[in-house]
Amino acid sequence: MTLKPPVGTGRALSWFKSSYSGDSDSNECLEVAPTPSTIHIRDSKNPDGPQLHLRPSAWADFVAYAADQG
Repeated sequence: MTLKPPVGTGRALSWFKSSYSGDSDSNECLEVAPTPSTIHIRDSKNPDGPQLHLRPSAWADFVAYAADQG
């Protein structure tokens, strides 16, 4: 897991918000940009700020845990 923005990835990430974010104009949620080896996560209110990078297996574990909490 890292908190630094990617450097020299050679391609733009494709960010999306969760369908649970509510209003499509809302800017108060997390955005996710998956790649084959890394799941990138950022705050939609601060897209140029720190990003969290997880392995896909760690992201899958988190999503499963969060689903059980809801």
